[in-house]
Amino acid sequence: MTTAEQQICDPSNLAPSPEDVTLEPAQGGFARRLRILMPGLFLTAGIAAVGFGLNRLPYVSIFSALILSILLGILFRNTIGLPAGTQPGVTFSLRRVLRFAIILLGLQLSLAQVAEIGVNGVAIIVLSLVGCFVFTTQLAKLIGVEPKMAQLIAAGTSICGASAVIATNTVTDGRDEDVAYAVACVTIFGTLSMFIYPLLPGLLHLDPRTYGLWAGSSIHEIAQVVAATFQHGHQAGEIGAIAKLTRVGLLAPVVLTLGFLATRRQDKKGGSTIAAKAPIPWFVFGFLALMVFNSLVPMEGAVKVWTVAITTFLLSVALAAMGLEADIRKLRAEGFRPLFLGLASTLFIATFSLGLVKIFA
Repeated sequence: MTTAEQQICDPSNLAPSPEDVTLEPAQGGFARRLRILMPGLFLTAGIAAVGFGLNRLPYVSIFSALILSILLGILFRNTIGLPAGTQPGVTFSLRRVLRFAIILLGLQLSLAQVAEIGVNGVAIIVLSLVGCFVFTTQLAKLIGVEPKMAQLIAAGTSICGASAVIATNTVTDGRDEDVAYAVACVTIFGTLSMFIYPLLPGLLHLDPRTYGLWAGSSIHEIAQVVAATFQHGHQAGEIGAIAKLTRVGLLAPVVLTLGFLATRRQDKKGGSTIAAKAPIPWFVFGFLALMVFNSLVPMEGAVKVWTVAITTFLLSVALAAMGLEADIRKLRAEGFRPLFLGLASTLFIATFSLGLVKIFA
């Protein structure tokens, strides 16, 4: 592919260039770019569709479509390889589709839902998130885990699993292998939590409300929270889901804060020229805007069901792209320290949030 073609393929530059306007009509330029993106988009969407299908099977359904999509992407990349001509569409899925899906996540949360768990519940969730993030990043320094990897694991554990990992990477700008490894960590330990938590309410003397709040404050993925809490009744399931969605809402301020810190670090290193290139996660404002909209005009019935399904599918497309970018040989090279960090992070948020629930709930 020539340099000119590569510039046209670049999914971060969808606006027509002066050359496009000169050489051909704008519609023709758009059609050409679309043709270049389609092979990769078909591939990532196809993998996501298979992930959705597998998610409906018995036993396999304990894994979310998001997790299945990235695992299938990794498998495809490391057995078949990335087909020629698909890279532009894969990159587009990883960047633009991801950002749009995160914006749509805002429609799954409203201020009324947050109010249902009360001030104490929100405080428990916020303190658990902040405590877990700080603990994970500080422990990473002690055991020698690279900071970007540590932030990805911290985000996935403290906020909302795979979605938080890939959203956080928009500002941390870690390697694709780091993202894949972080997703693997939160998948393993979130899945274990999903099976272990339902065994503990009686031992820990938790009623349905406090159990739901604990699980929603500490288990990684939304699907894992639902699976773990509804086993103990409708009240536990509802509280768990609301607590988890509240954690999802905190994704926005976390990503904005990390973007701000990245700007400060770059500013100190190289002055205004480098600082101008610092990541600004504008899509987060879209997320917040849709959350406010959903608070004012709540979605109900089929509209809500379809919105959740579309958002999940788009996130699955982005994770399929992430898997397609991951080389398993590079994942092995990361070693076991990040895995240990993921385990320690999971144990911390479980015990810390439990203590807060016991004290404040």
